[in-house]
Amino acid sequence: MTIKSKQFATRSLIALAVASAFPLHVAMAQDKPAEEAKPQAGQLETVIVTAQRRSENIKDVPMAITTLKGEKLDVLTAGGQDIRFLSGRSPSLNVESDYGRSFPRFYIRGQGNTDFDLNASQPVGLVVDDIVQESPMLKGFPVFDVDQVEVLRGPQGTLFGRNSPAGVIKFDSAKPQIGKTDGYATVGIGNYRSKNFEGAVNLPISDTVAARVSAQSQNRGDRVHNNRPGNGTKDFEGYHDDALRLQVLVKPTSNFSALFNVHARDMDGSATLFRANILKKGTNELVDGFKYGRYDSDGVNEQRLSTEGASMRLRLDLSGVTLHSITGYESADFYSRADVDGGYGAVYAPPMGPSYTNQAAFIPFVVETADVLPNHRQFTQEFRAESVNSGPLQWIAGLFYFNEDIQIDSISFDSLAPGNPQNPFYATQTQHTKSWAAFGSMNYTVTDKFKLRAGLRYTNDKKDFAAKRVELTTAGPFGISNESKNVSWDMSGTYALTPDSNLFARVATGYRAPSMQGRLNGLADRPSFAEAEKALSYEAGIKQDLFNRRARLSASVFQYRVKDKQLTAGSGQINMNQLINADRVTGRGVELDFQANLSDALRMTLGGSYNDTEIKDSKLFVQTCGNEPNTKGVNGCTPTGVAGPFAYTQKLNGNPLPRAPKWQGNFTLRYSVPVADGEFFAYTDWAYRSTYNMFLYEAKEYKAKSLVEGGLRFGYKWDKYEVAAFARNITDKVQSVGAIDFDNLTGMVNEPRSLGVQLKATF
Repeated sequence: MTIKSKQFATRSLIALAVASAFPLHVAMAQDKPAEEAKPQAGQLETVIVTAQRRSENIKDVPMAITTLKGEKLDVLTAGGQDIRFLSGRSPSLNVESDYGRSFPRFYIRGQGNTDFDLNASQPVGLVVDDIVQESPMLKGFPVFDVDQVEVLRGPQGTLFGRNSPAGVIKFDSAKPQIGKTDGYATVGIGNYRSKNFEGAVNLPISDTVAARVSAQSQNRGDRVHNNRPGNGTKDFEGYHDDALRLQVLVKPTSNFSALFNVHARDMDGSATLFRANILKKGTNELVDGFKYGRYDSDGVNEQRLSTEGASMRLRLDLSGVTLHSITGYESADFYSRADVDGGYGAVYAPPMGPSYTNQAAFIPFVVETADVLPNHRQFTQEFRAESVNSGPLQWIAGLFYFNEDIQIDSISFDSLAPGNPQNPFYATQTQHTKSWAAFGSMNYTVTDKFKLRAGLRYTNDKKDFAAKRVELTTAGPFGISNESKNVSWDMSGTYALTPDSNLFARVATGYRAPSMQGRLNGLADRPSFAEAEKALSYEAGIKQDLFNRRARLSASVFQYRVKDKQLTAGSGQINMNQLINADRVTGRGVELDFQANLSDALRMTLGGSYNDTEIKDSKLFVQTCGNEPNTKGVNGCTPTGVAGPFAYTQKLNGNPLPRAPKWQGNFTLRYSVPVADGEFFAYTDWAYRSTYNMFLYEAKEYKAKSLVEGGLRFGYKWDKYEVAAFARNITDKVQSVGAIDFDNLTGMVNEPRSLGVQLKATF
């Protein structure tokens, strides 16, 4: 299947201990709220967020939020990184992918979804310019010309969009401005023949109309060599990834505005490389002689993704109330084909030698598949009214509508046949989803220091699903229709100890609609189904400006419980998934965000989190890796958990959630000094995460090692120009971060070091 190429203009405790180190009384008392005080030299800028659908000081919002913007985003994306650069840059946030630059999977406070099916739902929501991005194929849209990223932790849904029981990541693009001409352009080159461009221009068309055009092009050459060409195989990990956004703002009167947004992406590259036999038996270490730049494969590895979308946001200011209408349309076209068995050779290929350079390793069965999204469309509509008054009571009320149609094809290939022809075997899924919701919230100022908030949401979800398997004969279609209803709510409060110190507490419920999928294997297979999950979350914390607003601290503690948690179990033998429900999953932890201007030359940020998750279901068990003894006596993994009721199974009771590290931390330090007529600067950033289980079950080989990755960017600014050099993963630490649980220790590794230089001009 082909995709039309599109051309664009350009191709609990540690946190609380830290909080106690900054006593509340050091905050300077003022007659006016801190955000209204006249800024002084060296003070941190006030952070304004829209998490509650109103522009507010982040200190006044009663939930745990982290923001990223400006230079920090420039640093983290310097080497052409995709959206996975966010991983670890906010407390309790992890991002990974089995598909490379597409299909990112987000985890907040341990909750996420390891499912690789294109119909997988996620408990973490993604909202871009007020439009919910439901499909996994929409969630990897490149990050460029972004004003701010907000990470909202804990259940969301009583204010906008879809229900998100774990949290929401919210992107807001830079908007057009009437009467102003400005812009920027950044070009960069780096190792592996990488070439990157990003730019934007704001165009005032008239006194009432303005446009903003933003574009990004990220390109890299192949950096992994395949010594076994043929059957359509080639070298790997190069890509061309282009994106464009056009926004037009029309403001004919002072009380009405219309913002139109058209955007598109065209990506052509490689799928993730699944590397067979790279883990030492009984450990999570890479085998001796591992070479990142070599991957010998007899299968095809390619990926293409095209997305298009448009939105219209209308705002009308009336006496005492503001009305909003937000209309969005998104579509995606996706093709990804990979040599999932991780190398070359049939079942009887010789076993692995002492060095990874012997790639003719044990391949228990041939698996080369393609996942295709030939048909996808999403339509959303939101109407919202919000009060505009100076009284103690403020409110928001709205309606939300969601409509999505998808088709997914899963195709098998034969790597060992001459020419690698397509087998006449494939599975197809179709799903039509309709959802609507009514929501509202109220804010009430009880006293000058104490404010209460409460929200309520009613949701109705309806899904019609069908799956069939096509071989020499056809099985199916097998249909599932489900309608689910839910009422969710939240309550929160903020108490101002001083003008610079707020305590907050929040209790909230979350909900994820039932899931279904049918990546059928064989004529006897049937679709799987998972019931709706419901979450109850508690959190409390402090937000405080310190040292005359030269520093800022946010610390929180949280605890949640999820009933009927939706999980994904692998087959242990073949490239398949099965949806299951766990009776309960619990989580608890602490989170910290701290930033400070240490001096006129030094700025620092520090973040961290501790997450303790546990699956609680005494009857639940899954198959483990391989599901049978390895007939060659090599490679099979080493399970370490409690054995299940059948051979090669493991109980899940007491296990943590997969891909959920207990500890995460991040740190940045910026140094600058005036030089001549400009400024020399250096910016370093580091992220740490502890170990995690790659799957629901536990095995020595599939427990990811802890990982520290750092970056450095330094350069010189003058007038309207900037030149900089950068390095990502500067220690060049490469290790296994994911796996396919076949019987030959197939793993996936993180990206190696990247280097480059950039030139930026503003006007």
